[in-house]
Amino acid sequence: MTSRAETAPHAEGGRAQIIGTGLIGGSVGMALRSVGWLVTGSDRLDDVAAAALGAGAIDEVGIDPDAELVVICTPSSQVAEVANVILAASSDPRLMVTDVAGVKAPIVRAVDDPRFIGGHPMAGSEQLGVAGARSDLFLGATWVLTPGPDTPAETYGRLLGVVRSLGAQGVALSAADHDRLVAHVSHVPHLVASALMNEAASVAESDAALLLLAAGGFRDMTRIAAGDPAIWPDVCVENSEAILESLDALGTQLAHLRHAIATEDRSAIGTALSSASTARRSLPGRSVDPDQLAEVRIPVPDRAGVLAEVTATASELGLSVVDVDIAHSIEGGRGVLIVVVAHSEAQRYATALRERGFICSVVDR
Repeated sequence: MTSRAETAPHAEGGRAQIIGTGLIGGSVGMALRSVGWLVTGSDRLDDVAAAALGAGAIDEVGIDPDAELVVICTPSSQVAEVANVILAASSDPRLMVTDVAGVKAPIVRAVDDPRFIGGHPMAGSEQLGVAGARSDLFLGATWVLTPGPDTPAETYGRLLGVVRSLGAQGVALSAADHDRLVAHVSHVPHLVASALMNEAASVAESDAALLLLAAGGFRDMTRIAAGDPAIWPDVCVENSEAILESLDALGTQLAHLRHAIATEDRSAIGTALSSASTARRSLPGRSVDPDQLAEVRIPVPDRAGVLAEVTATASELGLSVVDVDIAHSIEGGRGVLIVVVAHSEAQRYATALRERGFICSVVDR
């Protein structure tokens, strides 16, 4: 095992394994090392793993059988197979296995183990490979986690804590909701950026001046087209239903604009652009002020399915779950699930939970 462990700070964190040490895997490794984890990494290509070691993304090349956290950063079509192998090889109930793929439902269906929680950090770069990896890539980013009916609250809470320690904002969604929503805000935008870039490149073949006119707006819109193309065929095929629905909806929007332009309907054009401008300026901020948080405390039986229902309720309300913990009663049988959300949303969240039959209280932090 190739090592550089002597250069890493390990006072605070545990032991982590990164499977796939490219841009995202390398960034996860760097971020974990920066907060004190000992990080081992492996890749199907030996030179990529060696480059990750040289870049400081990992401490050692190889497999760490004692890792308590495994982050799978392979293409999405490989995640389930890798996860099942890792989980089958370990009986440790405290093991956490997650991934970073942009599609969740097929993976979650294929991995039947409560120690696996699907994940997707909504962060990236137009840079390729570990050379573009950064320890601060996830600062302020949204990191989706997909707890299922059998996910223990303790496991979810620990993983959410790791995500937050890397500077990201954790959001709990069902795998199906993730795929449906991300088709609109990630998958289709990437496809549209690629189509715009391909069209511009085609026109530039006969009129080279076109690319000289590509100002800030065009460059901003097409920046993501420069990202790693290798991950996208899997994403498009595995989330095809949601992507096609989003493309159809976008096509309808474009058809309305085309009709307005063709008929010289200035009012319709202005209305479309004004509503888009308002919506863009109303995008929510990326983080929750740590001084403005509250705990929603929910006495629940320590049974499967409760965590998924509680986090799904937050998701339906559009709330970000900042932290989750479970306080077990010394008598056993029942515990208190503690869900931390923004103070301004705590009462609304508690009301929704009560409507679902939960008893809960709100405690200011």
